[in-house]
Amino acid sequence: MTNPKAPWQIEFYERDAGGCPVEDFLNGLDRPPRAKVLALIQLLAEQGPALPFPYSSQVRGRIRELRTQYGRENLRVLYFGAATREWVLLHGFTKRTPKTPERDIVIAEARMTEYLERQKKADS
Repeated sequence: MTNPKAPWQIEFYERDAGGCPVEDFLNGLDRPPRAKVLALIQLLAEQGPALPFPYSSQVRGRIRELRTQYGRENLRVLYFGAATREWVLLHGFTKRTPKTPERDIVIAEARMTEYLERQKKADS
């Protein structure tokens, strides 16, 4: 008897001032690469932490990256897993260097910290 686990939820980080960085990134892509990234986000929701490399990889600390390619473009979405079975999508970008740029990691870490602080305030 199998008991399929509920899929993980996907949450898009939103700025305090409004706006959603990953949504902005997706909207800036042409239709085919946007469809690839959206399919990958769906795969993350379905497979959760079991999503293997090359689709997902560890970046630093709790930050992970969704990885796909369209033509010569390396598309990335940085995210982390919240304790509530949610993947919080923090930052999307086109990677043009072999290593993930430090500035993109710092952006994601700052957004994760802000997100967690907001959650803490909401819970108290």
